[in-house]
Amino acid sequence: MPLTDHERWTERLSREISAAWAIARKDMRIYYLKPNIIVSGILFPLFMFLAFAIGKNAPPGTLIPGLIAITLLFSASSIEPVSIPIERRVKTFDRLLSAPISLHSLVFGESLSGFLYSLGIACLPLVIGVILFSTPVVHPLVLLIAMALTAFCFATLGTLFAAYPTENVGEVMSMLNTVRLPLIFISGVFIPLSAMPLIGQEIALFSPLTYGNDMIGYAYTGTSLFPPLLDIMALVIFILIFQFVANYLYKKFNE
Repeated sequence: MPLTDHERWTERLSREISAAWAIARKDMRIYYLKPNIIVSGILFPLFMFLAFAIGKNAPPGTLIPGLIAITLLFSASSIEPVSIPIERRVKTFDRLLSAPISLHSLVFGESLSGFLYSLGIACLPLVIGVILFSTPVVHPLVLLIAMALTAFCFATLGTLFAAYPTENVGEVMSMLNTVRLPLIFISGVFIPLSAMPLIGQEIALFSPLTYGNDMIGYAYTGTSLFPPLLDIMALVIFILIFQFVANYLYKKFNE
């Protein structure tokens, strides 16, 4: 008996999800403990945050939301810029491209590995804030949603930059850092948006970290610059844009 359209669609969706999960598991197994990923995803954001936080006359617990936001930015976007150039060098990435799966599954699977890595790393400052500094979380569900959306957004950004056809990890990281570093300073992590000049506030609207940081801050304090629903919508839009552009670039560079 032939399959119905719905059954064929369901079977294909299941196959694509399985393929994406297989790609994510491969990255988790091989790359999570790579020294350059540990440095760029954990140590670099920690030292950068401490460098700016030490001079602030504020209780350590109040700095936890900003630390979580920075950790999500760097850890989520650090896996694919390392894994994909290495796999191009050893020619295993070609096998992924020739596999009977769509580019959507490849991009989603690569992003998924960065997403899961980032959530695990971001739990460290969260736990430290609760245990050591007794930093209360006013809206736990909002914090969970904010961390998940922010992590996947920047994991997709890392996958997008890794589309650049090079076998050199440093090239991808250099390009990515020209975006990541400015995002920290225009997104309200160190300098509140209300204290920025008007041009700075307008530029901040184009940063996904602005909305992730704003939503994380709301989860801790109950106050935010934007309504949480607007933050969610903005992050979802950025995710869709990054996914679409990443799919286009992988297709263009591998035709």
